[in-house]
Amino acid sequence: MNRREILALGAAFVTAPMAAQAMEGAKAYTPGMVDAALARGETVFLDFKASWCSTCAAQGRVLSALKAEMPDYTSSITFIDVDWDEFKDAEITRRLEIPRRSTLVVLKGDEELGRIVAGTGKEQIKALMDTALAAATS
Repeated sequence: MNRREILALGAAFVTAPMAAQAMEGAKAYTPGMVDAALARGETVFLDFKASWCSTCAAQGRVLSALKAEMPDYTSSITFIDVDWDEFKDAEITRRLEIPRRSTLVVLKGDEELGRIVAGTGKEQIKALMDTALAAATS
């Protein structure tokens, strides 16, 4: 393997998670985007996570599998990933009283419809996603 192939393989390895996230329809959080989405009437699914968090990774695998099984999730729900390391002290985190990374929250309008803290079970996460889907399609 030559140097060019090694660099290309390394770049693919680094960017693959970002590409997978983009394919799944998740947006990276920026201040104000949640309020703007809610004002447009969207149902928002927030994933407070950190790249180094094993619980977050387990949740991510379940979320990816469920999105693949049910495309209506990504076409109807606004998924937003909130980087815990960058936004753990942000206004959105304080306002929603997010206790830790690996927290999933569904919002619609001015209501919180559900939350999971550190749960990784497929049925539990599916139930939260189904709640979000029902709100988004009603």
